[in-house]
Amino acid sequence: MAWPMTTQLLLLLVWGVTVWAARARTDLLNVCMDAKHHKEKPSPEDKLHMQCSPWKKNACCSVNTSEEAHKDISNLYKFNWDHCGQMEPACKRHFIQDTCLYECSPNLGPWIQQVDQSWRKERILDVPLCKEDCQSWWEDCRSSYTCKSNWHKGWNWTSGSNQCPCRSSYTCKSNWHKGWNWTSVSQYSRGSGRCIQMWFDPAQGNPNEEVARFYAEAMSGAGLCEAWPLLLGLALMLLQLLS
Repeated sequence: MAWPMTTQLLLLLVWGVTVWAARARTDLLNVCMDAKHHKEKPSPEDKLHMQCSPWKKNACCSVNTSEEAHKDISNLYKFNWDHCGQMEPACKRHFIQDTCLYECSPNLGPWIQQVDQSWRKERILDVPLCKEDCQSWWEDCRSSYTCKSNWHKGWNWTSGSNQCPCRSSYTCKSNWHKGWNWTSVSQYSRGSGRCIQMWFDPAQGNPNEEVARFYAEAMSGAGLCEAWPLLLGLALMLLQLLS
């Protein structure tokens, strides 16, 4: 009597592992990361400021955060876009839009990572940005200047905002890299459902919802592959019992 019961329990366990591994990663959809200025959960914000307004129907940012995102030296991070002379307005628009996407979007769950930092518990890394967005960003910023290829570290903060390091080896030049950013250049185009758009018309809906869903489902499949060794071991146990 014990053998059939054991077999039934193992079959139930195999089924449970399979369902768990293949589950839809709904925990990655419509979420805000645990960071400095993000809300706990996304919700409507009818008065989001200017370039942050595409997310007003469902946003992880507050109205105040959206306003600060448009300032040259905002209270968000005290970052000065004009650290190598005045940044071209067309170039600055991309950085403002990048900030709005980072602070406001509830569709970045698949790229959230845990991080042990004093000002945030989570970050976002390697978000696949649509190639058109990357190309226009590059074109509009080619005539603007910076003194660092990695904006994450190495600044002089003695003035209260970022300044170029006090070493002669750091000079202002047109040198734009992704070191300061959390996105990566995607091979996909806008409308493909495979890349995140910085710019979109909210009247046409938010295209990034579909993108987040695609990658969340892909991660569900990855979970099933990772569980395969466990499933194989359980299947071998079943065969031994049945023999």
